[in-house]
Amino acid sequence: MDKIKIITDSTCDLPKEVVEKYDIEVIPLIVNINGESYYDGVNLVFPELVQKMEFSDEFPTTSQINPQRFMEHYKPYLEQGYKILSIHLSSKMSGTYQSSCIAKETLETEDIVTIDSLNVTAGLGILVLKAAMLKEKGLSIEEIECKIKQAIPHVKSSLVFGSLENLVKGGRLSRTTAAIGNLLGIKLIMEVNDGEMKVREKVRGTKKAVKNAFSYMKEKGINKEDPVLFEKTGDKELEELVRNNIKDICENYVEVNVGCVVGVHSGPTASGVFFIEDY
Repeated sequence: MDKIKIITDSTCDLPKEVVEKYDIEVIPLIVNINGESYYDGVNLVFPELVQKMEFSDEFPTTSQINPQRFMEHYKPYLEQGYKILSIHLSSKMSGTYQSSCIAKETLETEDIVTIDSLNVTAGLGILVLKAAMLKEKGLSIEEIECKIKQAIPHVKSSLVFGSLENLVKGGRLSRTTAAIGNLLGIKLIMEVNDGEMKVREKVRGTKKAVKNAFSYMKEKGINKEDPVLFEKTGDKELEELVRNNIKDICENYVEVNVGCVVGVHSGPTASGVFFIEDY
């Protein structure tokens, strides 16, 4: 049986206990603010970033993982005889996936499989966790790659935002769309679709937005073999609404806290669910 190492990046937002349980390697992206650079989840966590943003006129920027850093992580495992499955955030949001491909080409090896998740945050996290669970079942790297690629178009999400300010500042949402939403008290339900953040629904009020998110979940159906991930940013009231609804749909779900890179764009007033539809 092949030795397989699963590698991803910090935008997967998987909790530390999950990462440790499945021996997943997480390479951090970089967050830049106030002239300083930080490794996402290593020397800066999201609550600390929120504080820095409150007292700064500068909106944070993020930096992708470059090929050299990928090679530094890949080489030790290749030397130990591992095959590597490297799954990363959407190529439409970052150059990180392309960097992983360049690193593989530079190392001139067929023992690295790179996958563009076409997703981010808990959507990436679901695919990484699914890969880890398949690895535990003894599947080969080729079998895992096939199943993950089959699942990618079936990763669904519903994200409710208390404020759209960070999405606008980060260039993920037009200022006009946000202004209309704020003016009319409309909540936008966002999703990651084909690798990009898009508006899925517009409803009036937070409670209706959360209800809509779970109606969508029921409509699509949940693949019971796969985990459901509940994304949190720190808005306690919104989180409680989501938590009360998710319990009616699935008993087993994983709560994940947003990381710094994703949190730069989401801000501290968002919450949502990611799942793989029944297909």
